[in-house]
Amino acid sequence: MQALRRSHTKLRGHDPLPCSAWILAARVQNRPGLLNRASSSNSSQSGFSSNKGFSRTLGIVAATMTLTFLGTKLWDSRSAATPVQLEAAKSAKYADKKTMLIAVDRIRQVLGDDRVSLDEDDIEVHGYSEWSTSNTSERPVAVITPRSTEEVSSIAKICTEYRVPMIPFGAGSSVEGNFSAPFSGICIDLSHMNKIVSFYEEDMNVTVQAGVRWTDLNEEIQSTGLFLPMDPSPTAYVGGMVATNCSGTNAMRYGTMKDWVVNLTVVLPDGQVLKTKRRPRKSSAGYNLNALFTGSEGTLGIITEATLKLAVIPTETSVGTATFPTVKDATAAASKLIRDGVPLAALEFMDEVQMQIINKNGGAGGRLWTELPTLFFKLTVTTFGPQGKEAIWAIIATGPEGSQIWSTDVAVPISRLAEIVELSKNESGALGLFSTVLGHVGDGNFHQAVMYDPKDPEQYQAVKSCVSRMMHRALEMEGTVSGEHGIGLGKKGYLKEELGESTLQFMKALKRSVDPHWIMNPGKVFDEL
Repeated sequence: MQALRRSHTKLRGHDPLPCSAWILAARVQNRPGLLNRASSSNSSQSGFSSNKGFSRTLGIVAATMTLTFLGTKLWDSRSAATPVQLEAAKSAKYADKKTMLIAVDRIRQVLGDDRVSLDEDDIEVHGYSEWSTSNTSERPVAVITPRSTEEVSSIAKICTEYRVPMIPFGAGSSVEGNFSAPFSGICIDLSHMNKIVSFYEEDMNVTVQAGVRWTDLNEEIQSTGLFLPMDPSPTAYVGGMVATNCSGTNAMRYGTMKDWVVNLTVVLPDGQVLKTKRRPRKSSAGYNLNALFTGSEGTLGIITEATLKLAVIPTETSVGTATFPTVKDATAAASKLIRDGVPLAALEFMDEVQMQIINKNGGAGGRLWTELPTLFFKLTVTTFGPQGKEAIWAIIATGPEGSQIWSTDVAVPISRLAEIVELSKNESGALGLFSTVLGHVGDGNFHQAVMYDPKDPEQYQAVKSCVSRMMHRALEMEGTVSGEHGIGLGKKGYLKEELGESTLQFMKALKRSVDPHWIMNPGKVFDEL
């Protein structure tokens, strides 16, 4: 196989159907990745090309962005930390900005000048998301781009010594503030860790670095008849997919990311490196550490490599659509299809607003669509059609300049799906703002998006209250406040209500045991106190 050459695009948004939509290409850089095959079979070579299904949606919006650094004299003039400065940093919860920059200088000495960026634009891209309402005013002091597990370990050791928060960064596609820096610190961008380490074709698994994009991986191994069936945002990297336990349209048949992890290599906050398991597809040896780190959102450690199971690409596909007079009718029909045991591979829903947006932007699949609540279903296929992705992309063009989208998701037992979707749609529609609902109804997960003017306090408060009621409603129905986005900053206020105080305290105790200084992506999932 050819060496992996990837087009690295800084994109924002999340998740393929509802979540991946609100993303902009901020930069594209080609970087080589090396594919080392563990199998000796002679498969035909396949190079990378843009995914056709995604290219219709994404277009090619690319502008190369170079890292810039402070002048050499500024670096040379920076003195090493004195014992007094170090002691002051340790007595405080986190280092001050001056001490953080001393730590950055130490990292630069270990990794080299080209791995450290203090460029303000670069820092802004890594500390703020236009597609998330969960941002903070603080920004990291620097962006570090390691190339290996060993380099991440070196960074962690220095950050622990100086009490500097570490914020892992992948594709930047979070909508819940997962990569915000509420206490400043250092952003660790894993996008340059983009190699396929080993491909075990006969074992149907693959070991990759955290910065490998799943679409690139699938394109590289397509000729072998295998693929990774998770399908979140087309921009998503494996590290972030594991850290948030992602899913997507294929979750109805294939489950979520946790079901495809064989083992993980993780750098702990103090720089220790651990491997969770060996390489068999199943193991009962010791604690299930895969489950501990999958979905931990970078709060326990930094995932640098993952060995993943692969599936056989289905050879036959059957796809259909059905329209309904109301949202309730559509979601009720979805629940009935599942309960009746119809063997669906995916079951997706879009309301009439989404269908209108598709048509306003020229339709999809070579046709215009009936503008009614619609179910899309498939029996066997590797990727879902472009309709959902194009619909979400088109939302951006719908709102006036300066508008923001409050995007969120919940999941409930399938029997309650029709009820919560109808209630949520009616409530958001009553705001008098652009709003829409859609989602992966095959597994009880749906998404709501409301467009509002962030400069209008009344609009902001109205949308915030609407979203809050949606969260509480999902919990009342024995659901969850996050089917796939994670908790991040945006939803940590609901976690105690969902899990209970004792569970929350146990989670905090786990974090303290591996991160006593609370420097690993602090402020996410839950607060220290």
